[in-house]
Amino acid sequence: MSERTTDPATETFVAHRNLLFTVAYEMLGSAADAEDVLQETWLRWVKADLEQVQDPRAYLVRITTRQALNRLRTMTRRKEAYVGPWLPEPLLTAPDVAEDVELSESLSMALMCVLETLAPTERAVFVLREVFDVDYDEIAAAVGKSPDAVRQIAHRARRHVDARRPRRTASASETRAAVESFRRALETGDLQGLLDVLAPDVVLVSDGGGVKQAALRPIVSADKVARFIIGGIAKRTVALTGDTTQVNGSPALVLRMDGEMDGVLAVRVEGARITGMYYVRNPEKLTRVGSETPLTLRSVPSTE
Repeated sequence: MSERTTDPATETFVAHRNLLFTVAYEMLGSAADAEDVLQETWLRWVKADLEQVQDPRAYLVRITTRQALNRLRTMTRRKEAYVGPWLPEPLLTAPDVAEDVELSESLSMALMCVLETLAPTERAVFVLREVFDVDYDEIAAAVGKSPDAVRQIAHRARRHVDARRPRRTASASETRAAVESFRRALETGDLQGLLDVLAPDVVLVSDGGGVKQAALRPIVSADKVARFIIGGIAKRTVALTGDTTQVNGSPALVLRMDGEMDGVLAVRVEGARITGMYYVRNPEKLTRVGSETPLTLRSVPSTE
């Protein structure tokens, strides 16, 4: 039997860490802020009297939620001063994330953008209830509301999200095929090829954060999006290439200019056509596409 090298508090936190990060990220849409929330959670966890903690997972989720809510309210003010549209930070994810339908859907850029339209408490309640199946009493303790109030918030948030989320999701193979068709058209500058893979009412949202050039408003319609893309390519004298990857549980592209990463393009596909495009160019949001970020809806039991 191997000697225990860590104390019980550390073992418990590590066992739940990926779950806590996923909760924080889904609430915030920012990996950097989620990591800060985990650090704050850890500092409070090590000060807790563990003998009085009956359910460590619930206790840790409660701390994480409270810290994420505090940060989410601060982020709301930051986003108001943000240059152009604000998109969630894309994460390179492992294949098992895509295989977990519930997790991959909750992490999709399309749904993450819908969650951005919720008030902070609504977002926290929706994430805990709809994504992580936390009971109402636990959510009430986490957000400082009564269980009845939480039920009302959950109903309101669910109705809001259902009205805005994609009506029909594509299979993984359909999404991969659409991404590959788009990549070929992009690399060859094929206008018709782009028009063939884009839905008539496609929406392109780009996030440069004031650091990289990006459209300051969403671009709507296949013709406008395709001409915007082709026009951008024509202005550059560098080679544009796309590498297929897995971002937020779905196929996506890492776009490169002469081999240097320019941004990450996530898409929403309905049927066989792209209906939503989310292009993140802000360098501060591209730090998590070099290595996989472990995400989960469940905790991994610690080993004795």
